[in-house]
Amino acid sequence: MKTSTKDIRNSPDPDIAGSYNAMQRAGKAAIDLAIQTNTAIVTSINGKVVRIPAAELIKQRQANS
Repeated sequence: MKTSTKDIRNSPDPDIAGSYNAMQRAGKAAIDLAIQTNTAIVTSINGKVVRIPAAELIKQRQANS
């Protein structure tokens, strides 16, 4: 079964197109909360479930600044 890899930001439906930015904001908020509470986030990277501790999130944020 083939899956679609179309960029939702190009959707003619403004709600779907806008959902990309909403997901970006939600992800940033999750990272902010994990850092504030010194907890990890769990995410999927290349199809693998990965736990990223707060210390690593801080390092990544500083590297991207």
